[in-house]
Amino acid sequence: MVKSVDPLSKSDGRNPVKFLMLALSTGEPVTSSSDARWAVIFISQRTSHDPDGYAAAAARMIELAEQQPGFLGVEDTRDEAGLGITVSWWSDPDAIERWRQHAEHKRAQHHGRAEWYEWFRLQVCRVERDSEFSRQDASK
Repeated sequence: MVKSVDPLSKSDGRNPVKFLMLALSTGEPVTSSSDARWAVIFISQRTSHDPDGYAAAAARMIELAEQQPGFLGVEDTRDEAGLGITVSWWSDPDAIERWRQHAEHKRAQHHGRAEWYEWFRLQVCRVERDSEFSRQDASK
């Protein structure tokens, strides 16, 4: 029997997607189309297979993404159990699609499905609101 697992729920009750979406959805509205940007949210659970190959490919994908027109940045984290969240920032949906179709990125996607991930979820979102807080800035 195949066990159905909700990859967005953790046994300790934390939901990384809800936490991330709350972090991304608070603050000031984006006021003009020139301010608009897009987020690609990639949530994944790693396998234990080929950690060195995965690390090299992940570093290469960031290096390669940085060279793409429309790429604005990336943030990522992964816990000890292999649960990771990567958010890449893009200027528009066309830039995201070009990255999705990039030949070297396509090869990495294939390896991810075949070897490196137990599961993943990918979401593409237009940023409607953005704000920041820093305790250091607040004390000024």
